[in-house]
Amino acid sequence: MTETKTRGFLLFNKISSENNLFLKFLTEDDEIITGISFGGSSKNKKNIYQVGYFLNLSIKIKNSNFPKNITGELSKPYIYNIFENKYKLNSVLSIISILNLSIIEGQKILGIFDITNKMINIISASDKWLVEYFLYLLNLLKLIGYEIDFNNKKKFKYLNLDTLQFENNNSNTSIVFPHNLLDKSTKINLEDVNSLFKIFEIVLQNHHLNNMNLNVPINHQKFKKIILGFLSKK
Repeated sequence: MTETKTRGFLLFNKISSENNLFLKFLTEDDEIITGISFGGSSKNKKNIYQVGYFLNLSIKIKNSNFPKNITGELSKPYIYNIFENKYKLNSVLSIISILNLSIIEGQKILGIFDITNKMINIISASDKWLVEYFLYLLNLLKLIGYEIDFNNKKKFKYLNLDTLQFENNNSNTSIVFPHNLLDKSTKINLEDVNSLFKIFEIVLQNHHLNNMNLNVPINHQKFKKIILGFLSKK
């Protein structure tokens, strides 16, 4: 039997049998791992294995024919305050749902744990995190192979959603890119936020999820609805 230790961000849990939990983590090694926590749904342990929590993990592998045996202890950032705020909670659920679809077990995407760790810290600690959320989504697109290189492109008004290139001429496949919102030189407004949601969703769907016959996750759509609803009342 081999044992490894790492740190992980819990993306999914499900009772597998009796008191056992099937778990799925994004680890600090930038990989997705799955395994079983024996007794993980028991009264003493179930509060540890909550989706969105960071844990220090011990992973034991008996052989390739058996699932990994995972045990964990809570790790920073402690995000209890997130669950008391519907905007923060739904932003984290959005991130988790996107990660669940965007990467598969065994795939390694360098840097994805680090940007996720930083984003959850920002959401937990700050009341002004929405722009950082969109910057995170654009960074995520870059890491999975669909970079929107908006830095130093403010002279270009439009983004072509097919080529992911910036241009000054409007077309059927382009959209006004909200540069000012991302560089924090303007107040958060409904139009710019809606544009960023649209940009992310179209790029993720057309360039990535279509290849796997998947769709933009419901939890992301729910978060979008909550944010746009809030901004529409301002």
